[in-house]
Amino acid sequence: MPANQPTNQPANRSRHTPQPPKDVHVPDGVRLQKVLASAGFGSRRKAEELIADGRVTVDGQVVVELGLRVDPVRSVVHVDGMRVQTDTDKVTLALNKPRGMVSTMSDPQGRPTVADVVADRSERLFHVGRLDTDSEGLLLLTNDGELANRLAHPRYEIAKTYLVTVGGGEVYPRVVKELLRGVDLEDGPAAMDKVKIVQSLGDRTMVEVVLHEGRNRIVRRMFDAVGHPVLRLVRTRIGPIALGNQRPGTTRVLNRTEVGSLMSAVDL
Repeated sequence: MPANQPTNQPANRSRHTPQPPKDVHVPDGVRLQKVLASAGFGSRRKAEELIADGRVTVDGQVVVELGLRVDPVRSVVHVDGMRVQTDTDKVTLALNKPRGMVSTMSDPQGRPTVADVVADRSERLFHVGRLDTDSEGLLLLTNDGELANRLAHPRYEIAKTYLVTVGGGEVYPRVVKELLRGVDLEDGPAAMDKVKIVQSLGDRTMVEVVLHEGRNRIVRRMFDAVGHPVLRLVRTRIGPIALGNQRPGTTRVLNRTEVGSLMSAVDL
């Protein structure tokens, strides 16, 4: 057939045909501006401005109509690209775990537990990951099962930062390289993402390390493997959440920006 001869076959235009917008309205739901206000975005008037400016999406669709209703539990809402926790029954706390506290909700030996510091809260909270009894610092508590599962799953590689004081003298550059390259442990090799010498104090060295490994006592075992036993270990950050100057043994509720950044980190 000549190249310029027309065919009787209809052109395939499907990829050029715009898809109709997804219907995200939930007739028996809650008005979007009320949901945003309850989630901490100021007054309903402020929430209406966010919607009118096209800064809000629901289930992936940009919405501008003020009468839209959503399901606070199931609808996925973003503001300026950040996920919003719209279910007001969900809460996530940051705990500064002191040394000697057990990272469980109960202990048959009668030691202080995480449950002791949240005994006055009505939510059924559980901890995300854990710190061994001798370790200190940031631990997250939540009643959001999906968030907790994703934060703990190795697929999302949530980085954790620790400030570690080790013995064994100065931590030389060759040791830093070894930690970054990886050391062999009884359950397989492990490597740190970042290692920074903070201060040398005689036979002790303070080191800041970052890694996304979640195996039991991984930081202690790695430093033991290179001849520098851990004397003190404080976790200072989990992903985007920092411990800051929070006092040991206290909790605080994460704000909407912190929760949104956590959810974004695990693709929620």
